[in-house]
Amino acid sequence: MGQKKMKQQQSLGLLGNWKEEEEEEEEEEDMEKSGSSTGTAAVADAKIASIFIYPVKSCRGISVPHAPLTLTGFRWDRQWVVVNEKGRAISQRAEAKLALVEVNMPKEAFSEGWEPTKNSYMEIKAPGMDLLKIPLCNPPLVADGVSFMRWSGSALDEGDQASKWFTDFLGKPCRLVRFNAASETRDVDPVYAQGYFVMFSDQYPFMLISQESLDALNKHLNEPVPINRFRPNFLVAGCEPFSEDLWTEIKISQFSFQGVKLCARCKVPTIDQDTAIVGPEPNATLMKIRSDKVLRPDKKQQGKIYLGQSLVCKESLTEGKAKMVKVGDPIYVINKVSTAAEAAA
Repeated sequence: MGQKKMKQQQSLGLLGNWKEEEEEEEEEEDMEKSGSSTGTAAVADAKIASIFIYPVKSCRGISVPHAPLTLTGFRWDRQWVVVNEKGRAISQRAEAKLALVEVNMPKEAFSEGWEPTKNSYMEIKAPGMDLLKIPLCNPPLVADGVSFMRWSGSALDEGDQASKWFTDFLGKPCRLVRFNAASETRDVDPVYAQGYFVMFSDQYPFMLISQESLDALNKHLNEPVPINRFRPNFLVAGCEPFSEDLWTEIKISQFSFQGVKLCARCKVPTIDQDTAIVGPEPNATLMKIRSDKVLRPDKKQQGKIYLGQSLVCKESLTEGKAKMVKVGDPIYVINKVSTAAEAAA
């Protein structure tokens, strides 16, 4: 792997990263954009620079070279969440210290067709805390009365050891629970995408940001911020700044994704993911350059700021062979709107 790529990945500030010794660059020379009748090879509009997965909601992410697509997003993404004594989900919005919790998964967990054994664990670390190991096989305990945003239902309880670990770390009673995919579903907002599902993601299965958009934002900041402030699943590169605002349909490799809604940002980008210290930026600057007042002046004003595009994947709804995407995969824009004001938000 080249020194430039290593430096870029290290600058992301994400723990739990692991990288392959070699990455193959494949050219998709036979792929054509939808509607093309020339028969010539299409030129990619961008490519995947990094893939991130966040197994525990609001804890640190893992940078991976490839990942399988599932019905609810990437496999393992936001499958766990910490809840308080009333069963309500806790995120960095209420507990910034979750930014300090490092999560690691077995390398093979992101391989095609891999299934956990009784010796497969997710490892959780944090400053001043002992290592916590969570078996990847489903726990037998069921916790009723779990609530996450507008959803409520049952979840799988990871037991007293995990509960004590998070209780000690956060200084308040809480438990770690896992989404119970066998008995529960959680729909995305049907106004924007019908028939799609998530686990403990805020709204949609995938979120994408371009490196160029981050670079453009950082030019306005006294202290540049890394991509981990925004917690995307896809970091892409090779396009114009903020061009992802306009993407309503793209292909990543051979898979079709719909851009369903601009990603409105909450307070999490203001939390330094290395220290859990909260400050005014980058949201103060985003309010000046990326608010609905700026991007959508003729639309209903909600006082929101935007960075990134929320996605759903059409192929995630179909059965069949495992579907994998990898770093370096080309991105082809099939359909787009002309301005951010035309995009759903």
